Amino acid sequence: MRRKRGRALDGWLLVDKPSGPTSTDVVNRVRRAFDAQKAGHGGTLDPLATGLLPVAFGAATKTVPYIMDGTKLYHFTLRFGEARDTDDADGEVIETSELRPDDARIRAGLASFQGDIMQVPPIFSAIKVAGERAYDMAREGRPPVLEPRPARIDRFELIERPDADRAVFAVQSGKGVYMRSLARDLARVCGSVGHVSALRRLRVGPFLVEDAISLDKIIEGADNAPTSPALLRPVATALADIPALALTEIEAESLSHGQAISLVTMMGRIPDSANPAGGIARAMDGGRVIGLCRLEDGWLRPERLL
Repeated sequence: MRRKRGRALDGWLLVDKPSGPTSTDVVNRVRRAFDAQKAGHGGTLDPLATGLLPVAFGAATKTVPYIMDGTKLYHFTLRFGEARDTDDADGEVIETSELRPDDARIRAGLASFQGDIMQVPPIFSAIKVAGERAYDMAREGRPPVLEPRPARIDRFELIERPDADRAVFAVQSGKGVYMRSLARDLARVCGSVGHVSALRRLRVGPFLVEDAISLDKIIEGADNAPTSPALLRPVATALADIPALALTEIEAESLSHGQAISLVTMMGRIPDSANPAGGIARAMDGGRVIGLCRLEDGWLRPERLL
């Protein structure tokens, strides 16, 4: 029998991911639970990691890049004494150290990881090298040499020290920052080696883990009937951190047809937080989001219409 295409659903689902499944596994399971046509996630979590995984359905997938650009908040546990090939507890031990830094040495080391830094991603990552995924190369015994990449760290704090072997940190960061690399590199700066033994994501852009639903709760009973769309949040909730720009009815009509609008006619309405030199704004027609627009060269140009 030919498989049904599924329901056309639009919106965001906030999943509290358990440790074990990959982010893709979670997306596939909730897509089946909702019998949805289209779904994707707003930022990968490693299998070991838990916490907030925003899942986009239908039109919400258009806003995924803006979610991934948003602020992230993590808590992770660094275990000193063992370096692992994956830089987390799922990997094989490749180096050991007897040194266990004290709190003062750890806090001194944190100074190297504030603001704009360069970071070498873990070799077990989805980065492509000459068309191949780094993790595929590493699994085949051909670990790639990865180049440092820019990373933005807004906050990196020691928040707990359960024992000499472990330290717990809070990290607020921008897009594409690897917590496994932070743990690995901080341990080195402190004169030891280490890896991530636990990782939990608490925030992605405007979304918070307190509002997320456990995966088990989402899929329970899905064999009998599709999960209720009432659990989904509106597409526009992903854009709450982007400055809102109120349009007239005529402007909204023009923008929805792909036409640029002169910013001169909008003087007094442009929010102070919107950067007129290439910034993004959320175009509003009353309470309805028309889409995302870019302010540049004196014009408001449609970037992504919803």
